[in-house]
Amino acid sequence: MQNFKKSVLFRSFFFLFSSFYEWGRNMSKKQQVVTSTGQTINKKPLKTRIWNNRGFYLMFLPVLIYVLIIYYWPMLGVRYAFYDYTLKKIEFVGLKHFAKMFGDADFWKAFTNTLVLSVVKLFITTGTAVIVSVFINEMANLFAKKVLQTVIYLPHFMSWTVTAAIFTLFLSTSSTGFVNETLKSWGLIKESIDFMHDTALWRPVYYLVNIWKETGWGTVIFLATLSGINPELYEAADIDGASRLQKIWYVTVPELLNTIIIVLILNLAKVLNLFESVFVMYNNRVFPVSDVISTYIYRKTFNGIPNYGYSTAVGLFKSVVGALLVLICNRASKKVRGRGII
Repeated sequence: MQNFKKSVLFRSFFFLFSSFYEWGRNMSKKQQVVTSTGQTINKKPLKTRIWNNRGFYLMFLPVLIYVLIIYYWPMLGVRYAFYDYTLKKIEFVGLKHFAKMFGDADFWKAFTNTLVLSVVKLFITTGTAVIVSVFINEMANLFAKKVLQTVIYLPHFMSWTVTAAIFTLFLSTSSTGFVNETLKSWGLIKESIDFMHDTALWRPVYYLVNIWKETGWGTVIFLATLSGINPELYEAADIDGASRLQKIWYVTVPELLNTIIIVLILNLAKVLNLFESVFVMYNNRVFPVSDVISTYIYRKTFNGIPNYGYSTAVGLFKSVVGALLVLICNRASKKVRGRGII
């Protein structure tokens, strides 16, 4: 067994040494590149190209250092997912935390809630942003178009704490609750509806709040795409006698399709990162439908004696699932439209 370990270490060292040796040799070699037209071009050695473009590399260096320190250095903490890391000890436990996590019914409930809330919110907010963008683009009055775009974009700058406070006040069961008092005055209800504490109503309220807050941000992306559509396509549709709705369906929507797919794929990487929007709106009575992975980690970390190893294990699992969702969606994009973004 000892000889086997030495053999593996020697082969690994030899492989690394030979790789660096070949890389060093290629640094000084000219390379021949065949272009798409079949023309062969002699490229300068890599070492020479780096030196000739040293100014660009120096400009990029601060960004590279920032990314390595802020985004990649903390990733070394992933190793604590395999440790019992408390205030008193740090002890290697292997896969103990993952076994505990997969056997916890509360974790699976939070995981299910996270997927449902994230995916439904993603499709609803994206669809709403597309519809609003198309209608804004169709407005003939330029001043009204700018005013409307500004009005729906402003909520994006409000913090989730302020947003939750506003909607909690509007939906309150007390006399200050605008929605309940209005429905009572119209004779539609007799008793106040507890929107924020009813498990059947909490999710629809959550989706509506997200639409109100995030639709404006989505319209910026889609309006930029709409402004780049070739006007000749609309002119050709006019010649063919297409109505306004037909031009939207057969010209505008297909031109938006690529942007919609890209937005969905990019946002899929963040579907499991729900925290602030849920944390400021949920309560003990709606835990069964509102508890998500991030709030689950928060409770496990700060309620009682924290075990940072277990919290890290849950976070690692969440990151792996998020990466898999992006790869699956990118693969589906390649099947549907012939290319992905990765």
